[in-house]
Amino acid sequence: MSLRDHLASLFDIGHAQPVPPAYEDWRPMPDTPLRPAAVLIAVTDRPDHPEGPGVLLIHRPSHMRAHPGQAAFPGGKIDAGETPIEAALREANEELGIDPALVDVIGATDQYRTGTGYDITPVLAMVPPDLPIQPNPAEVASWFEPPLGFVLDPANHVRRESEWAGRRGSYVDIQWNEHRIWGVTAGIIANLAQRIRWHG
Repeated sequence: MSLRDHLASLFDIGHAQPVPPAYEDWRPMPDTPLRPAAVLIAVTDRPDHPEGPGVLLIHRPSHMRAHPGQAAFPGGKIDAGETPIEAALREANEELGIDPALVDVIGATDQYRTGTGYDITPVLAMVPPDLPIQPNPAEVASWFEPPLGFVLDPANHVRRESEWAGRRGSYVDIQWNEHRIWGVTAGIIANLAQRIRWHG
């Protein structure tokens, strides 16, 4: 079985029935309607790599108004007339130069609503290994590729406490080498790990 078929099989099994999310944003939702957004969870097709396949993540530039410096999946707001998959592919192309024709979409997973006003649809997909990455400096400070098995391992999901607008809650924190993945991105990963039992 190819890596793509294995991942798609785990995806289908994990999404066969409703599952309460492993993690939700504890911050209160705004009174205004949430803005639809999408992100691409791009898994690199590396079946023979010692650490297994990787997943592409970026660091946002420090000058950005939203989530400066944070680790994130490529993605952004869904434009009028777009599907979440189309938006995720467009954003990955705009931010990392990934040709949509090279992306093999597996499917959309659980939506993630944020207290900052977004309703995010994560899209799981496969991309070729070592494809040329061309970061857009206006939107991407750097990119990195942690092993998929590492980020999907619940043992690496640390719950930390925080305070926001006078309320206390917890968030997921994943540390890989010098890269810290937390907040919304780690929450999306925690929910995906519940659906895809990568470690059996």
